[in-house]
Amino acid sequence: MKSSTLLAARWAVLPLLLFSPGHLDFGQHGSAVDSAPGAIISILNEQQAAWNRGDVVAFMNGYWKSPQLTFAGSGGITRGWQNVLERYRKNYPDARAMGHLDFSGLEVHPLGSGAALVLGRWHLERTSGERGGIFTLVFQRVPEGWRIVHDHTSADERKP
Repeated sequence: MKSSTLLAARWAVLPLLLFSPGHLDFGQHGSAVDSAPGAIISILNEQQAAWNRGDVVAFMNGYWKSPQLTFAGSGGITRGWQNVLERYRKNYPDARAMGHLDFSGLEVHPLGSGAALVLGRWHLERTSGERGGIFTLVFQRVPEGWRIVHDHTSADERKP
């Protein structure tokens, strides 16, 4: 095997070794398996419960309370925790408009010691009709714990 091919093969395998669950180090907060996926799923469960009781502010607890938070959706990019909160309040002014939220198909992919990518589906059941779609979340460990630092949510064109 040529040395350039061997070098390319080594670089191709390196990310697999670095990011395999057995090689992740999440520091003093526990292992990758205990810390990231469990904590993140817990936050998403808390968000779902908050949404279903009509509490947008509690739902926002899962987000990084920072002007650097970003939310991307069909309406463009919203920057900052307060602006994302106002966006939710505008689009979902009360518990009836919020309806019942379910998350499904959740996949947590650690990206290193302090970040993770989450893929999933959302489904809203409301008196005005059902909606659903997909989301990609970037979680980061901040001083307050794991928080969403970026949310990209899309609605399905088809009925859920």
